Amino acid sequence: MYWTLELASKLEDAPWPATKDELIDFAIRSGAPMEVIENLQELEDEGEVYDNIEDIWPDYPTKEDFLFNEDEY
Repeated sequence: MYWTLELASKLEDAPWPATKDELIDFAIRSGAPMEVIENLQELEDEGEVYDNIEDIWPDYPTKEDFLFNEDEY
């Protein structure tokens, strides 16, 4: 399983919190690349509910990771 920023961004609008099956369903319905669906299928399914993309990919960059000050614009 590998994630890139582009692949993970396909899940930004997912219905969080969600289970593995709900995320796979969302990815299929939204036309996400096959790599996203394959990555989700590789998750260990213990009935876990994921609250956000960081639960799946802990290294997902957030707005704080970028040096952009929205107050300046």
